[in-house]
Amino acid sequence: MLRCENRNAKGFPRRLPKASLGLCCLSAHTKGSTEGTRRQMNHRERFQALMNSRPVDRLPVIEWASWWDQTLDRWHGEGLPENGDKFAFLGLDPHRQLWIGAHAPGCPAPARHGAGILPDLSLPAYEEFKRKHLFPKPALNLDAFTGWSEAHARGEFIFWGTLEGFFWFPRTLLGIEPHLYAFYDHPELMHRINADLVEYHLLALEQLCRISTPEFITFAEDLSYNHGPMLSKECFDEFLAPYYRRIIPELKKRGIRAIVDSDGDVTTVIPWFQSVGIEGILPLERRAGIDVAEIRRRHPRWLMIGAFDKTVMSSGEAAMRAEFERLLPVMRQGGFLPCVDHQTPPDVSLAQYRVYVRLLGEYAVKGAPR
Repeated sequence: MLRCENRNAKGFPRRLPKASLGLCCLSAHTKGSTEGTRRQMNHRERFQALMNSRPVDRLPVIEWASWWDQTLDRWHGEGLPENGDKFAFLGLDPHRQLWIGAHAPGCPAPARHGAGILPDLSLPAYEEFKRKHLFPKPALNLDAFTGWSEAHARGEFIFWGTLEGFFWFPRTLLGIEPHLYAFYDHPELMHRINADLVEYHLLALEQLCRISTPEFITFAEDLSYNHGPMLSKECFDEFLAPYYRRIIPELKKRGIRAIVDSDGDVTTVIPWFQSVGIEGILPLERRAGIDVAEIRRRHPRWLMIGAFDKTVMSSGEAAMRAEFERLLPVMRQGGFLPCVDHQTPPDVSLAQYRVYVRLLGEYAVKGAPR
């Protein structure tokens, strides 16, 4: 099932306001950025060059995770229009994300945060639930793509997709605590779920690339917290790695970058993901102890998106500028796209966010690999 989505404050998918998916014009961040470098690039060219650590006219100015619902509620009271293109209003570059969910329309919702939705953890119960509520066909609503291919080919926006990962998706079915026990108590069920999921992903990928090929695909996982991963390397190798190794080659054949999305301290799991062909990670949360300079030192070719400490935004321009200065040396090396390290929280005013975007545009020029 195709959905244009982002995450809510708890990290679970939520539907974005339709207006936020529109295209915005090339912003003022480009002005002066081509002096002494190359011609002005379109959005696709710029992103692809950056991810290949090649020279760019400037870095993309995007917000990959958008904003909390509560943040938007505050900003609407401070002058943000209820309708229209929020990216353009805020001075951000255009991008489009497609969340390709594996839950069919009408799939039951969990009774509470962290609860599962399977009636029980037997294989017959899963097969019956799957028949009714999972893996819809076709995977994509092709009507949603009207006009996309041509505009994307012209470089008018960055296009990326999201697939539910092999840790994330079983958790949505089983619930947080039963999922962690299931690695030991229900290994056959875990493998069955992920075997079905990877087949669905392959079908969705084939349908998607008939229309337009995204610059990158993220796998929603959230398998770490602020003290590291929530599973062992042995569990990763047994229950996740085989399914990543099935789909990653299909992405690479199509020239699509494979990026994992996991909050928390991901330092330990980077080599795990590298071993299955993943090329980078987001959002790189500073408050979880993430140091992008150290990650770059250990993993020179690892791609990174995020890393700007969202907690400094409410402290004003000086604090935001200091944070950009912290990131600047890594920005200049390429393969790193700075943006907020998760959704902008509601303690940030609209005026403060506009200062952030202005500074992001300034450092998009200063930090551009030459």
